[in-house]
Amino acid sequence: MKLGGFTSPRAEREYDAVYERGLAALPERTGQRDVTTAFGTARVYRFGSGTATPAVLLPGRAGTAVMWEPNLRAWLRRGPVYALDLIGEPGRSKQTAPIRDGADQARWLTSTLDALGHEKVHLVGYSFGGWLAADYAMRAVERLASLTLIDPVRTFGELPVSLLFRTTLALVPGVRRWGLPAFVRWISGGAEVAPGDPVAAVIEAGMRTYRIALPAPELPADERLRSITVPVLALIAGKSAIHDAGKAAARARALLPCAQVEVWPGATHAIAGESAAAVNERVLAFLDEVDRTTTTRP
Repeated sequence: MKLGGFTSPRAEREYDAVYERGLAALPERTGQRDVTTAFGTARVYRFGSGTATPAVLLPGRAGTAVMWEPNLRAWLRRGPVYALDLIGEPGRSKQTAPIRDGADQARWLTSTLDALGHEKVHLVGYSFGGWLAADYAMRAVERLASLTLIDPVRTFGELPVSLLFRTTLALVPGVRRWGLPAFVRWISGGAEVAPGDPVAAVIEAGMRTYRIALPAPELPADERLRSITVPVLALIAGKSAIHDAGKAAARARALLPCAQVEVWPGATHAIAGESAAAVNERVLAFLDEVDRTTTTRP
């Protein structure tokens, strides 16, 4: 199997410039480290401080830690937050060995969580990061205090054919430069991206300059979803391009034993950015609820 990597040294330099501008838009970091795993080094940024159970954020495809720019400042009100760049994707993590399946993904994530040194964490995943977070919960639920899934890819429903077609078209050489911005607009419900938006710029640059060599997410079987026994908050975008929102929510409600599943009718897959204030408050309320329940439990 191949490794993910930039298409050329020039492409990497171009990406780095966009990435640095994105990092500059984030709150001041209180820590940064590269964690060595069997599959490469995972870049981890720490924001905030305090003794609350920390939140660990897994971004969407090519989003890196930068994609949490609309959310971080609000979430820091409750305590420390760790934002990861995923191994095998553009960013500052470096892949050194092939990642074959979800078990390999879980292995590097376990190594990373071990290095952070917390007994439990609140795991928050968005899009592809949502699938990774859910898959990890099915393998190591004892490591988690809670699970927050923000419009997760291929977790509760299959990917539409239209998404697969548009993704493939956007990555065709020669089409990539104009096709990727069009793809970002489409998956965001047709909304125009604001000039200079750091999140959109990092995603577009990453998808254009980096070749990802990761296995496709596998739709989990019913019995695996039932094994997630920690509290779950699932926010499903009603206008999402990645699944049928109604069917995805129904499956989540039927199979997750401790879940709060919400369909946000007007939201697109860009829900965490386009509805940032509402998403931020909803996630904070959920994490506070879990923390209170854990503290008062006999």
